[in-house]
Amino acid sequence: MFSIEEIKTAESKIKTGADFPQFIQEIKAMGVKRNDVYVSNGLSVYFDGEDQSQQVSPDEYPNLVINEESSSEKLKHALSVHQKGETDYITFCKQAADAGVEKWVIDLEEMTCTYLDAEGNELVKEQIPGV
Repeated sequence: MFSIEEIKTAESKIKTGADFPQFIQEIKAMGVKRNDVYVSNGLSVYFDGEDQSQQVSPDEYPNLVINEESSSEKLKHALSVHQKGETDYITFCKQAADAGVEKWVIDLEEMTCTYLDAEGNELVKEQIPGV
């Protein structure tokens, strides 16, 4: 089982979306199978293979209001600039909230990241690139 300290150390290395694939490889090696991230408060829940979980809340994170009108187009644009390294994590989270993203779910077995609105509808599902 991974520890909160290990997760926080891995998270601290993420500066932009360009760092995301390396982070995924690092937590996968720790035994993380799934990661749910809630946009409104930044809570990350990491699950192992037995559905045991560890929760990590960011030290500094603004409370974000999720737009009731979801937009996959807004989200795709936010993802595009973030993955190029043009925005930091908090900026991306604000843009995701504006696009109506309630949470995203990272499946480390399928190597996918799925962005969901408040109704649980899939806005975008993308393959996580290898490192």
